[in-house]
Amino acid sequence: MIDAYRALGIEELRSRILEHTRKAYALLRLPDRSRTLDIGCGRGLQTVELARLGASEIVGIDIDHAALSQLQQRIEREDLSSRITVVPHSLYQSGFADESFDLLWEEGVLHLLDDARSFKECHRLLKPGGFLVMHETINWFEGVKEKLRTYGFHHLIDHLLPRHYWWTEYGKPLEKRIRSFRESAEGTAELGELACYEQEVSMIKAAADQLACGFFVIQKTG
Repeated sequence: MIDAYRALGIEELRSRILEHTRKAYALLRLPDRSRTLDIGCGRGLQTVELARLGASEIVGIDIDHAALSQLQQRIEREDLSSRITVVPHSLYQSGFADESFDLLWEEGVLHLLDDARSFKECHRLLKPGGFLVMHETINWFEGVKEKLRTYGFHHLIDHLLPRHYWWTEYGKPLEKRIRSFRESAEGTAELGELACYEQEVSMIKAAADQLACGFFVIQKTG
């Protein structure tokens, strides 16, 4: 059985976003020995990148145990065990004390959750003056931006991606790779796995305008 994730080079495609992760991180002014929480870290491409960028202590949380296992292997391969810890928790049941972090980082997670509950929990977890960086669609952010002050946050700055980024840099090349994969003699991967990626491509193609996104930097005001 062929692993479609590897055969299609999904990690290489998703790694392209790290250019923008770096640009967003450069907008911050963090204290020495800062502590970061990566919310919904998944396989941890951005988690490891944050460590490379200088984050001194990072905790990655996710409810996907398989993804965390792969991240843990990556951490060990790159000798980052002293700086990155992974915990199988959700944002709402993290168990961390109030004001535990200088930075909360999330890429494509908060829009899946209840914004009122999420912002309250993020405010609780952040130290005064701490930052929350969200990689989300512009449409979603515009819908919650006016609520930020209610939850004790101030919108500071944005780093916006090219408008059709998710189609040009991910969906379109993935569509081409899937087509080539199906035509090759290696097309013996589980059909359901390939179908999942094909559905993802179709969704991105159909909603390219709605998927315009960016990194939004907000700061805890109190």
